[in-house]
Amino acid sequence: MKIVMPSSTFKKFLTGLSFLFLISFTLSAQQGDPANGKKLFNTNCAACHKLDKKLIGPPLGGVTEKRSNEWLQAWIKDNNALRASGDQDAIDIFNEYNGMPMTAYPQLSEQDINDILAYTDGEPVEAKTTVAATQEVDPKVAVGKKLYQTNCASCHKLDKKLIGPALGGIADRRSMEWLKAWIKDNNALRASGDQDAIDIFEEYNGMPMTAFPQLSDEDIEAIIAYTTAGDVKQVVASAETEVLATPKKSTAWMSYIVVAVLLGLIIWIYVASNNGFLKISATIFVLILTGYILFDTLMDIGIDQDYQPIQPIAFSHKIHAGDNKVDCQYCHSSAKHSKTSGIPSVNVCMNCHKSISEYTGPTTSEMDKAFYDAEIQKIYDAIGWDPETLQYIEGYEQKPIKWVQIHKLPDYAYFNHAQHVTAGNIACQKCHGPVEEMEEVYQYSPLTMGWCLNCHKETAVDLKGNDYYAKIHDELSKKYGVDKVTIAQLGGKECGKCHY
Repeated sequence: MKIVMPSSTFKKFLTGLSFLFLISFTLSAQQGDPANGKKLFNTNCAACHKLDKKLIGPPLGGVTEKRSNEWLQAWIKDNNALRASGDQDAIDIFNEYNGMPMTAYPQLSEQDINDILAYTDGEPVEAKTTVAATQEVDPKVAVGKKLYQTNCASCHKLDKKLIGPALGGIADRRSMEWLKAWIKDNNALRASGDQDAIDIFEEYNGMPMTAFPQLSDEDIEAIIAYTTAGDVKQVVASAETEVLATPKKSTAWMSYIVVAVLLGLIIWIYVASNNGFLKISATIFVLILTGYILFDTLMDIGIDQDYQPIQPIAFSHKIHAGDNKVDCQYCHSSAKHSKTSGIPSVNVCMNCHKSISEYTGPTTSEMDKAFYDAEIQKIYDAIGWDPETLQYIEGYEQKPIKWVQIHKLPDYAYFNHAQHVTAGNIACQKCHGPVEEMEEVYQYSPLTMGWCLNCHKETAVDLKGNDYYAKIHDELSKKYGVDKVTIAQLGGKECGKCHY
């Protein structure tokens, strides 16, 4: 077979094309895509790091100004190996954080890490922020509102009867002196023969109000000031302010250009060239690229990261776990002693929502007070609660809330919440992400076997107050020649632990 060698012109074309490809690849590898970096950051880094402040690890905003790209690549992929090489910065960080090694991420490519670093240099997303305009609030009223919500809101509303009478404008009906005496010790006021105190006691079927002797006169005056002024409504401004970030420019377009040029070259080789070697090389390249894309696609099957289904009730973890500091295990109580975390029954919701029938927090143009009030009403519709009479409706046919499951492991994988939450003392955010910041919960972590094993390899066994594990730790530390034994060394990599 006669082989036709490329002409001089064609050689120059190939040389120039190769040069263009190398430059494009180098630039894209150095600068990265911050949009993809944010996704990778949320998946791999956000459980331990924030951009602007210390969390479990140091803040990562502007980290590229403190460390070289080469060092960061080595540190992220395997910080243990970097420390073992004698790198002083790596050793100093390890000592600063009490000998707690960072999870290694050998699965991240150089481009993945550059994308993450591009994100740490600036917010990569466009965000529209609705600016809320509010009336000026008297500092005394603001203090009173806080005291009211802490001490009074479970039994009183401002505008209508709850367990006790409506308190809006109470200063117009009673003197400040009487109110102070009533709030501090209504039983003593009634015992003194005060007729108003006796009448209120009889009107509410002999149910005494909780006494608040700990409240000072100034505290009570602030509460009364709030009941007089009422809630200052938040007004959503008509104009929206666009907050645009200024990250490094994405170079993803360069990759598209390179792919387009390569495809064009391959087509040209098949159509216009008689060079058999080039045709064979192009065929091999296409087969390898197709195999890579197919394999990469297959590896994503069953990974539901970022899955966020529509729920029957728009339950906001941000409002409950974030703003109101409700502990995760108040609702998911079985996580401490069971395999599953449990879905809270409507009765758990009603522990609070018997008294909370209206939303009084901040709103937006999309989710206003009417929206949140309607979601609370869905709870009442499910269990049969009348917020006017404050009683369950007799004979009501209850309708269970059909929550949509978000986190689901394959049936052949065993996971025990109690083993991690109680025995391992692992925070919920480690796996589920910052749920206290989520308006709607989504699957934060990939929940893959590799992700679990990486955690087991890096997590040291907690030995505090545990003599049983202390003995095992001493034996294993001698066996492996380490100071701290990880979960993996304790058996956390054995197939039978999760698959049996």
